[in-house]
Amino acid sequence: MKTTFATKTDHKKEWFVVDASQETLGHMAVKIANVLRGRHKATFTPHADTGDFVVVVNAEKVKVTGKKNTDKRYMFYSGWMGGEKYVNMSEMRERKPEFIIEHAVKGMLPRNRLGREMIKKLKIITGPEHTFQAQQPKPLA
Repeated sequence: MKTTFATKTDHKKEWFVVDASQETLGHMAVKIANVLRGRHKATFTPHADTGDFVVVVNAEKVKVTGKKNTDKRYMFYSGWMGGEKYVNMSEMRERKPEFIIEHAVKGMLPRNRLGREMIKKLKIITGPEHTFQAQQPKPLA
């Protein structure tokens, strides 16, 4: 039996759609990261981008457990002394709800060039409607 390694051009990329209002943030982020990496396929290769595209709708309605909505803080640093800024999850949900999901998924991808290419296949929409009907996305199980 011969081992074959997949390349970027060996497969057809599919599109999946996820409704963020139906699942909790962590469970959803794991599923999305696995699809972006291509771990759901038999041709998964760690060093190649064999994943698919994912469209997330209703990003502002993502569920979290416990007191994360008030206690979880995102830190931003300007590079200057005293340039740290903290934002609660509830504030971030009002300002930029896409960031919450992107931040969770990005932490589960590889931290290299390959991971930066994979995160580009994630499309996050704040409302229930998306503009990717032409790609015929399937619901992610």
